[in-house]
Amino acid sequence: MLSAIAAKLKRRSQDDFKGRHFEAALIVQAVSQYLRYPLSYRDIEELFLERGLEVDHSTINRWVLTYAPPIERRLRTFRKPHCGSVRIDETYIKIRGQWRYLYRAIDKHGNPVNFLLIARRDLEAAKRFFRKMVEDQPLSALDRIGTDGASTYPPAIVTARNDGLLARTPLHYVTKHLQQGIESDHFRVKKNMPRIGGFRCFHPARRIIQGFEALLCLREGFGFAGAWTVREQNHLLAVYFGLPAVNEV
Repeated sequence: MLSAIAAKLKRRSQDDFKGRHFEAALIVQAVSQYLRYPLSYRDIEELFLERGLEVDHSTINRWVLTYAPPIERRLRTFRKPHCGSVRIDETYIKIRGQWRYLYRAIDKHGNPVNFLLIARRDLEAAKRFFRKMVEDQPLSALDRIGTDGASTYPPAIVTARNDGLLARTPLHYVTKHLQQGIESDHFRVKKNMPRIGGFRCFHPARRIIQGFEALLCLREGFGFAGAWTVREQNHLLAVYFGLPAVNEV
């Protein structure tokens, strides 16, 4: 069984990196470095030059845009289901000189639940986020929902209940001190984002944020066994892309 799974992952890896001029392991390493640390594309270009590899920063940008979403989708299956008590908040992201909104949710233990980058902060945006959050984990019932005082959340919860997305109406509470956890968690995602001018386009920003969220969850061990070392993170990425293990002693 394990050999069959390994063979399937290896075949999928060949499809994932078909036509690339660099080895798959180097591409995954470059993408994970950008998503894990506050580095620019030019910083990673210099790191590769130190190893005698010439990779243009624009090429690294294309790698991130291409492989960040698959990394998030594949790592999502490892996530621990939320405990039923979640905190929801939105934060500001600058894209092309304009403020956009990143809706995020974590459970009471700090484990990521879901996220959504959207152009507006209104009732429709809140409804869309609730639908995405519930549909991605249909078997995990929401018992308690903590939010700030935004007026869009109560009707969004009611709409989700009426649409059959919630098995029962959860307890909704508004408390400032309990929201401090998710407000602090915003920083862990935003610290790697471009500091000057923000993102240039909306859809590339959404793809990159997928990668930021995925690597943050990977770093925390998916909520199961505490934080993982960088070596453990790289090993899982290599396994899931069907690549040989790297940095073995």
